Amino acid sequence: MNLFLGILQLIVCFSGVVVLEKLFGKYGLYGWMALAVVFANIQVSKQIDIAGVSMGMGNVMFASTYLATDILNEKYGYKSGKNAVKLSAAALIAYILFARFTALFVPNEYDVVDAGMQTLFAMSIRITTASGVMFLLSNWCDVLLYQKLKLRTGGKYMWFRNNVSTILCNCSENFGFTIMAFAGTFPLSYCLEAAIAGSVIEMIIAVSDTPFLYLAKASKGRSGILLEKDDEEAEDGLENVA
Repeated sequence: MNLFLGILQLIVCFSGVVVLEKLFGKYGLYGWMALAVVFANIQVSKQIDIAGVSMGMGNVMFASTYLATDILNEKYGYKSGKNAVKLSAAALIAYILFARFTALFVPNEYDVVDAGMQTLFAMSIRITTASGVMFLLSNWCDVLLYQKLKLRTGGKYMWFRNNVSTILCNCSENFGFTIMAFAGTFPLSYCLEAAIAGSVIEMIIAVSDTPFLYLAKASKGRSGILLEKDDEEAEDGLENVA
């Protein structure tokens, strides 16, 4: 059942990214980034088994942010990808703050959900801090690496830059997050098992998002002159970084 649900969630999730971009352009992707980073941090507290492998949830939602930034990079330019990461960081900070407010309020005698919220949000500080740090680092690196590969290949081999940037950054994020969030709470052996299993899953997810990137690229969007100008500025900036 978990395997089936995971595949279904992947299809629905990645299709949602493409549909939002089709309907609302880059602003739809900005909205998805904010939604995904908050909801993934809620999902990741739940530990599950898929095909006999233990892991935390949230892999698909987190992976969808790489698809969103890759589409932004490809169709709207380097700056749009960076802006999406900044916006999602702001959404994550807001989630942390309001999660704490929710936990601190004293429930009245009619409340029936406070106990569950206390359990969920008690883990949120450490989990969301680890997630926020690794999310920002990995997505920022993904935007930079994707653009660098795009410039070096002259805009060709989109499947190559998509998979290389996503796999490297996503797997690094997965290992860093798992250790930071769960070491001490769970045995180290379990954390490493979850990190390795999660990385394998992330590789499969990264390959699976490639058709959705091509689908989004094929649909009409606001690119053209603005994208070319943005790419020229990005090339200058990347050369300075290098």
